[in-house]
Amino acid sequence: MSKSTKSRKKSPKRQPKNRRSGLWRLLFRFALLGLVVLAGWMVYLDAVVTSRFEGRRFEVPSRVYARPLELYDGASVSASGLARELELAGYRAGDGVKLGTYRRNGGRFVISARGFVFPDGEEPRRRISLVVSGDKVRSFSVVVGPTSPIVRLEPAQIGGIYPAHREDRVLVQLEEVPELLPSTLMAVEDREFYSHFGLAPLSIARAMLANIKAGRVVQGGSTLTQQLVKNFFLTREQTLLRKGNEALMSILLELHYEKDDILETYLNEVYLGQAGVRSIHGFGLASQFYFGERLKDLAPHQMALLVGMVKGPSYYNPRRHPKRAIARRNLVLDEMAEAGLLTEQEAKTAKAKPLGVSGKPSFTDNRYPAYIDLVRRHLARDYQEEDLQSEGLRIFTTLDPAVQHASEVAVSKTLPKLPGSEALEAALVVTAKDTGEVLALVGGKDPSFAGFNRAVDAKRPMGSLIKPFVYLAALEQAERYTLITPVKDQAFTLEFDDGKLWQPKNFDKQERGEVPLHRALSKSYNLPAVRVGLDVGIPQVQEKLRAFGITSPISDYPSMLLGSVNLAPVDVAQLYQGLATSGFNTPLRTIREVTDADNEPLSRYNLKVDQVADPAAVHLVQYAMQETMQEGTGRSAYYTLPDQLTLAGKTGTTDDGRDAWFAGFSGDLLAVAWVGRDDNGPTALTGASGALPIWSTMMAQIPQHGFSPVMPDGVQYHWVDTEANALTGEGCQNARLIPFVAGSEPDTHTGCNGDLGGQIRSWFEGLFR
Repeated sequence: MSKSTKSRKKSPKRQPKNRRSGLWRLLFRFALLGLVVLAGWMVYLDAVVTSRFEGRRFEVPSRVYARPLELYDGASVSASGLARELELAGYRAGDGVKLGTYRRNGGRFVISARGFVFPDGEEPRRRISLVVSGDKVRSFSVVVGPTSPIVRLEPAQIGGIYPAHREDRVLVQLEEVPELLPSTLMAVEDREFYSHFGLAPLSIARAMLANIKAGRVVQGGSTLTQQLVKNFFLTREQTLLRKGNEALMSILLELHYEKDDILETYLNEVYLGQAGVRSIHGFGLASQFYFGERLKDLAPHQMALLVGMVKGPSYYNPRRHPKRAIARRNLVLDEMAEAGLLTEQEAKTAKAKPLGVSGKPSFTDNRYPAYIDLVRRHLARDYQEEDLQSEGLRIFTTLDPAVQHASEVAVSKTLPKLPGSEALEAALVVTAKDTGEVLALVGGKDPSFAGFNRAVDAKRPMGSLIKPFVYLAALEQAERYTLITPVKDQAFTLEFDDGKLWQPKNFDKQERGEVPLHRALSKSYNLPAVRVGLDVGIPQVQEKLRAFGITSPISDYPSMLLGSVNLAPVDVAQLYQGLATSGFNTPLRTIREVTDADNEPLSRYNLKVDQVADPAAVHLVQYAMQETMQEGTGRSAYYTLPDQLTLAGKTGTTDDGRDAWFAGFSGDLLAVAWVGRDDNGPTALTGASGALPIWSTMMAQIPQHGFSPVMPDGVQYHWVDTEANALTGEGCQNARLIPFVAGSEPDTHTGCNGDLGGQIRSWFEGLFR
């Protein structure tokens, strides 16, 4: 008992020790638990850091370029057109000596071309001199740089295909970056970048002291690594958890990767401004966005501005706040001098310079929304959308900025002059006649509005634009039809199996008895077209349309012979391309070539042609379409265009003027214009009064050659009396020189041999038949 009493007396002395050791055990357990949690969190953060850095770090949008402008002696370009195209490509008016500038004195230009890496090789930098006179280049010469008879200017960037988050950047590699830029960046943002391990405690302390003294945040202590982590992995929220993660991830980043790797990623990631909904990331794009120049060509004061903007791209935006931007730039220049990157004199000289920022960005991503829309549809045949948004592809298109400008002007200036213009809409498609390259596309009366693209999506009845194909089907049967074959212009009634009646009428409600086929086409009479179409057969006309490239359904009803076939303007352009190229189906193209970000070719879209119609018969149709312009429904085009410009074309009008069409071509261009209402309501317009004025206005602005068709084998021209349907002589009554498929000419003669000159010429021509 006494032993047990002694034992109990000792126990109070052990209790504090046990409590202390219990507390330590508890703390140890908490610490251990904390370490386990921290270790797990570190493992998670490490996975986040490495997966992003070892995968594809950036989604780089595809860049879409216009066709390059080629300059040489005799090149077709106007002085105003050249200046406009230079501005579009980001050139600035200046002394013509500094890269990316041009000097203009009337038609005399000196251009300091930047050079460009095209898919087929690099175009070096050159300074060129030229004189533009009469819409042609004269006295072209290379002043500085490798001599060449032809110089291609850097193509204008006309758009981009962006990731969903709308980040835009031009990736640069560290070895491409001028050494002064990262040195300046480190001098301003992180002087111990190459010596710290992601965090710089002294810098943090220094920043805290400065902020306490100022009573506000005037200095940051984050390293470049921390800034990169914040932008790359985290949000901008100011919380302790975010700051903790930032510190841990910075250490992990430094643990895994080289300093140069981190620096290069920073140079490509940093946010430097906003262009609408598009955010500008990285110094590579910022250089182009603010100065229109490549990063490696920047001067020290320009680098200083970009580095200064890291602190606040919106606050120091040089276009909106030039005074703030200059003050910030000069502060950076002082830092550069202090760090020994510039001498005091160099810094003083740089501070005296203007900002040198281009007046506006070299491109916007919605400059040509309708055209870019068609490019995307063509790209969708070969590329996935996600690749277009992230792989940095370079897409070289066929857009001609001068033709596009002329097209937009034609629509925006002509449409308001038409009756009922408030409710009208329009579309215009322009292609190169021989190649099918789409040079311009306007999708509505506001060309910059990225809405409903009428050039591609407005499927409307094509009206009388179908008639050349009806007559082509007939003229391919040379034993039955020639251009002078009399066709009945008389009303008739068709009764269908269900008892319904159809009575086609001419637009003017008149009937003319019989007319020669060429006149029926040039005057666009409906009754002869239906009669000829029914005679050759609706399936034959459908076959022609499909052969020329139409893939959409085509009605079996006779009304299709008057154009009840719904097509978009771009579809009509596809059809008429075949007529312009003498019977070759030439698929329309908006893209010449696609390369990857390293200029390795991925796709080349070469010219493809497939002969689908008899060239002799097409030649006869072309003749009638030229007659349309000279004597028929298209003759009002010459109120705007010069008489010597030979053209071929066709008007089209649907019931109540709901659709006004015109399609036609010169020696260089093919264009299709449409005017109508989105609600398909009636208008007071016809093809000649609604669409043709737009077409003519556009054509009048472009230097070009007249249409001069090459006469194919198997075609012969004869003087004929179209009233008598017989051969005659030049100068005789009703004499007209008309092409025939050889052997289909009349075998009778009026007996008139024409004047003496004509007889002699006929005698000589007979020798060579």
